[in-house]
Amino acid sequence: MLRFETSLWESGLHVVAGVDEAGMSPLAGPVSAGAVILKPGTRIIGIDDSKKLDAAAREELAKEIKEKAESWCVAFVEVEEIDAINIYWAGIQAMQRAVRGLGLTPQHLLIDAKRLKEIAIPQQAIIKGDARSASIAAASILAKVERDAVMRAVDVRHPGYGFADHKGYPVPAHYEALARLGACAAHRRSFGPVRKVLGLPPLPPWPSASERETD
Repeated sequence: MLRFETSLWESGLHVVAGVDEAGMSPLAGPVSAGAVILKPGTRIIGIDDSKKLDAAAREELAKEIKEKAESWCVAFVEVEEIDAINIYWAGIQAMQRAVRGLGLTPQHLLIDAKRLKEIAIPQQAIIKGDARSASIAAASILAKVERDAVMRAVDVRHPGYGFADHKGYPVPAHYEALARLGACAAHRRSFGPVRKVLGLPPLPPWPSASERETD
C-alpha cells in the first residue's frame, strides 16, 4: 500500500498527497473528497479502500489518519452545484477543493483514477488507487466518514427517507421512500430516479470517460 509513496519519498519528494472522492452514486446529498499527506514512513495498520471496511473500522481509522497525517482536508460540493455541472465535474471540483484546503502545498499528487487539470502539481492517476495506495485509501476513508456524518444531519432535516442508514445511495429502501414521499431538497435533480419522481424529462447522456478527459 506504500509502494507509490515510498518511490516518491526516496526520490526526495516528501510532501505527497493522496486524493479520492466519496458519494458519487447517491441520489441525495453532497459529494465529498479527501486529500491526505502522510509523513514519510507512516504506517497505519488496516488501511484499505473505504468500501471494503465497515463503519466502525472507518471511524477508528479516520481518527488515526487525522492524528498521524502531516495535513488533511475534506471538501464538499453541494447538491445545487452537482445539478449545475453534473456529478463527474462535481467530483473533480471536490478533489480540487480538498487539495487546495491542505495546510501545505503537495509536491506530488496520487489520485484515484482521475486527473486534476486545474491543479498545477505533478500527479499520477492510479486505477483502483484506493486499494493500492495508502494515502489514497486514507483520503477515501476521511471522505466517506465525513460525508456519512453530513448525511446523518440530513436525515434529521429530512426524516423518513432513511438517510442516516443508506446515506443517500440508490438502495431499495431509498427508492421506496422516494416513491412514497417524493423528492426533498437534499435530492440530486440531475439524477434519473429523482427526475422521474418529479416528472422531469431525462437529461442527455454524459460524455464517455475518454471524452471527458479531453474536454
